[in-house]
Amino acid sequence: MPQPSAAMTIQISSLEELRKTLAGAHARGEKVTGINLEALNRVVAHTPEDMTATVEAGITLARLQTELARQRQWLPIDPPNPGRLTLGALLTTNASGPRRFGYGTIRDYLIGIRVALVDGRVIQSGGKVVKNVAGYDLAKLFIGCHGSLGVIVEATFKLRPMPEAEQFVQTRCESLERAGVLIEAVIESEMTPVVLDLHNLAPPDGQGSNRFFVVLGFAGTREEVEWQSAVANKLGLQEAATLHHETEFWSREPSPCRISVLPSNLVEILRGLGPIPFVARAGDGVIYYRGGPRPDQAELPVKLIGRVKDAFDPKHVLPDLPL
Repeated sequence: MPQPSAAMTIQISSLEELRKTLAGAHARGEKVTGINLEALNRVVAHTPEDMTATVEAGITLARLQTELARQRQWLPIDPPNPGRLTLGALLTTNASGPRRFGYGTIRDYLIGIRVALVDGRVIQSGGKVVKNVAGYDLAKLFIGCHGSLGVIVEATFKLRPMPEAEQFVQTRCESLERAGVLIEAVIESEMTPVVLDLHNLAPPDGQGSNRFFVVLGFAGTREEVEWQSAVANKLGLQEAATLHHETEFWSREPSPCRISVLPSNLVEILRGLGPIPFVARAGDGVIYYRGGPRPDQAELPVKLIGRVKDAFDPKHVLPDLPL
């Protein structure tokens, strides 16, 4: 077991080691600055007929998707850097990607969770089947908590079949106002895109500086994708596209700022940020950007967050929630 110090970064090889180490740090009031769960990386169970999977928190999203793809299934979450992102980190940061518009976020697929608390206890919330209503839904409390309340060690997810086809289209707009009109037309149409992004990054050909790009993505049966692409074509989205803007944006430093707004206010907020690089989930109202003002955190329920933290981790052994 690791030797205690004023602040510890823990390399864990088993759940029992994690439990004992947390309990010891809690008893001594020592700060735990980081926990590495890469050794806990098994697919515990995959039941294709029920479309569920239980995994340890140290497995990367990319590896899990590879395992699930053998049965033509997947966890429909596409955050940046899936080759490095573990399922534990995915849950504690509530990370998502461009397909969140059509598929939702990780909380929509979580049906059960095991968590090591700071005093060494291991609790479980939810179950391993989709129709589970037992007990309080504590699982959602740990999503997005950045490891401040406990350490997620295992999770069970419901899955989806991999789509037969997927296609992306885009168009260039000379102004944010024009992009806003187009986005509204897409939302009011009969289309059900899985991606609805707006960005101002130059495409691979380098053309498009000072322009804005509306990107749509469709997934489903081949017939569904072809029909929706035809509808998008009539709205002017005729250029074949990829998610290159997403890869390009997240490959740069520093980490971007993030703000959430009403989708109806998206254009106004982007205009206020000025000419800085951004990627926006236009259908969800989530904006990632670099170089502009820091987000205003004044409306966060700081007192409530503090009360929850004190209930789960009264000695503040685990990292505090970044505000």
